[in-house]
Amino acid sequence: MTEYPTYDVAVIGYGPTGVTAANLLGQMGLKVAVIERDSDVYARARAISTDEEVLRIWQQVGLADRLSVDMLAGRPVAFVDAGGRSFIDIKPVSRGSGHPPQQFLYQPAVEKVLRDGVDRYPNVEVLLEHECLRVLQSGTDVELMLADLRQDVFTRIRASYVIAADGGSSPTRTQLGIGYEGRTYAERWVVIDTEVINEWDGHDRLRFHCDPARPTVDCPTPLGHHRWEFPVREGEDEKELVTDAAIWRVLRNQGITSDEVKILRAVVYSHHVRFADRWRVGRVFLAGDAAHAMPPWIGQGMSAGVRDAANLCWKLGAVLSGSLPESVLDSYQTERMPHVREVTKRAVKTGRLITERRTVLAAARNRIFRVAMRVPHVPEWLRDRRWIPDARYPRGFMATSGTAAAGWQIPQPWVLDATGNRTRLDDVIGGQWAIVHRGPAQAWGAWSAAGVPCVEVTPAGTAVTSNTVVDTDGLLLAWMREKDTTVLALRPDGFVYAAAGHGQALPPPPAGLTVRPLSHIRPPHREG
Repeated sequence: MTEYPTYDVAVIGYGPTGVTAANLLGQMGLKVAVIERDSDVYARARAISTDEEVLRIWQQVGLADRLSVDMLAGRPVAFVDAGGRSFIDIKPVSRGSGHPPQQFLYQPAVEKVLRDGVDRYPNVEVLLEHECLRVLQSGTDVELMLADLRQDVFTRIRASYVIAADGGSSPTRTQLGIGYEGRTYAERWVVIDTEVINEWDGHDRLRFHCDPARPTVDCPTPLGHHRWEFPVREGEDEKELVTDAAIWRVLRNQGITSDEVKILRAVVYSHHVRFADRWRVGRVFLAGDAAHAMPPWIGQGMSAGVRDAANLCWKLGAVLSGSLPESVLDSYQTERMPHVREVTKRAVKTGRLITERRTVLAAARNRIFRVAMRVPHVPEWLRDRRWIPDARYPRGFMATSGTAAAGWQIPQPWVLDATGNRTRLDDVIGGQWAIVHRGPAQAWGAWSAAGVPCVEVTPAGTAVTSNTVVDTDGLLLAWMREKDTTVLALRPDGFVYAAAGHGQALPPPPAGLTVRPLSHIRPPHREG
């Protein structure tokens, strides 16, 4: 067999999904190749927001706080009628992940920070201006044929596994013969990106202008940018709509002139609802837009891809280190697909609310919601149900017995660690298997034999020791009481593999689990 450069994992695509995967895998010490056909970060902003759970993923690689510097957090959201009068006002609240509940972002800046993060890992090789032409699988690895676009030559590499995060038109998905079910909406949308010259009232708020004549999204983006989006009406010329004259007609209708913004660019795009039939073919996995596409209404397209990377990468690391069998990789689609489908369903419903064109129904919508917003608890229900579903996997890689806590991601409180420093819980646990308990420690024999560390969570006012953390706000302790648990067995991604309450036995660890990192695997990088 011809010898080619070999890697543990090859990542095809260097957008948010791929660069997150590269950081996670690089931190594990795995040998990684990243293949990207473009020479630099894509200049046009696409994603405009993310959420606390995604920041928690980026926290794992020590980048969340740096990324947050360039984001807008905690901004209110309003749905307004044709006259600009609000009928829904919502301000997101935290679900307890240790970060602001929603952050508006400027995607090129986010990707730059994430790419700088990859540069910390000499075990990750980034091949810019390379295109993957073919993936050929054997029983032990995958051979990738690459075109070096800078020199017009072909090279080959091998990898034990491949993550194809190469976008909605994924050549890898096509090559593997994987179907991409769903639909593309006939209605096209214009996206206008601008640079803010002078701020105006409402420049930092997200508003959905639910005008039947011209629904418009008015969205803040940080670092001196702002975005508008609106649909192409029947009979309108797309090329004319992206001219400066047409753009200014739309912006002036929003009360915006050249005194407030400078137009950077305008493009036309389509909304998609798509799902790949399979997310795994042998040693190749689809992630991000290659696996699914959703409308942009709730800003979760990019976030869904980052969640894919977080779910898949720790499992690949466990298989490559020998601590779990390869069968664990089958749980990737089982866990992620239902969550993505539910997020997509909510995005579609939100889009229908915003884009109602029938004036009678739009007027009824406005009246109904204005009344509902005055009813006790309804605003809170709308706020909590508007965006993403709970961070929970009903099925997948977890124990089937024990308490109902299995499959949930635990909240992340700020805690006092063994040195008395205030930090986030995930930074104490360090992205590894862990037993977290309240009350006295027990034997938990099989877990201890597998090398899984134990951490006791104690209430505010208690002393810290080498094996305790103090839950200063009582967030995790309250959650554990609500779930009727005294002990949790956590996976490296913070989801509960197994749990038990008073008088219950903790289900055993997965067969073969041994927490024994390879010598080349590094400890998690902390922020600071």
